[in-house]
Amino acid sequence: MLRGFYTATSGMMAQQRRQEVLSNNMTNSLTPGYKQDQTTLRAFPELLLHRMENQDIPVKRNLSFGSMSEIGAINSGVYVQETIPDFVQGSLRETGMMSDLAIVEGETPDESGTVFFTVQNEEGDVRYTRNGNFTVDGDGNLTTNQGLYVLDDDGNPINTDGLDFSVSSEGNVMIDGAEIPLALAYSDDPNQLTKNEQDMFQLDEGAAALVDARDNALLQFNVQQRYLENSNVDTGQTMVQMMEAYRNFEANQKMVQAYDRSLEKAVNELGRLG
Repeated sequence: MLRGFYTATSGMMAQQRRQEVLSNNMTNSLTPGYKQDQTTLRAFPELLLHRMENQDIPVKRNLSFGSMSEIGAINSGVYVQETIPDFVQGSLRETGMMSDLAIVEGETPDESGTVFFTVQNEEGDVRYTRNGNFTVDGDGNLTTNQGLYVLDDDGNPINTDGLDFSVSSEGNVMIDGAEIPLALAYSDDPNQLTKNEQDMFQLDEGAAALVDARDNALLQFNVQQRYLENSNVDTGQTMVQMMEAYRNFEANQKMVQAYDRSLEKAVNELGRLG
């Protein structure tokens, strides 16, 4: 019976974690370039159950010895193994803002490959993002809304000197006659990246560095100025999944309550028979 408690409780915890991920997706459904997270559930390793018993040997001394007979396998619960971002491209939305940029991908050499803007925080750590909702700070630097610097292909912050600028489809920022290529990084396996709390992506330790997207002649992409990429969250589907997670949580909760009533009956009623 206690095994049933643990199994049902693990189911509640897994569905609660899944609900948190779905809620975060829904919260960011209007965040430009946001990539929804998907959860993968996995059962705990199977346990092989045996029944312990005694077998009598028909001899004068009436000997017996212990033995075990196989009953079968059982899973003792479920857990959220990992959350994986879905890198499917979102739709485009025209904003008319000079500093808004969107990456539009065509066919890629690797079906799961993705192109990112490259940004840098004040500590010098490089991050990657699909959110091109940029702005120009008081010093004329092109930055994200979180204050991270947008980098050029030499790894330096892009400074506009407060001037109007345009961005070509190849990703070159043109300011007062000068042409500054944006740092556009390509990953053939974006799942090697880890999403942080700012919805930025960073390389896992030991992972291969991202390459310049322009160095891959087979890669088709362009940059659209005055456009933003919408999130790829399907709000209708997410609502359905949230209801499903709630129902599954509720079912496991009822199982826990049923086990609790059974234990209460065993203690209060069966105990009196002794």
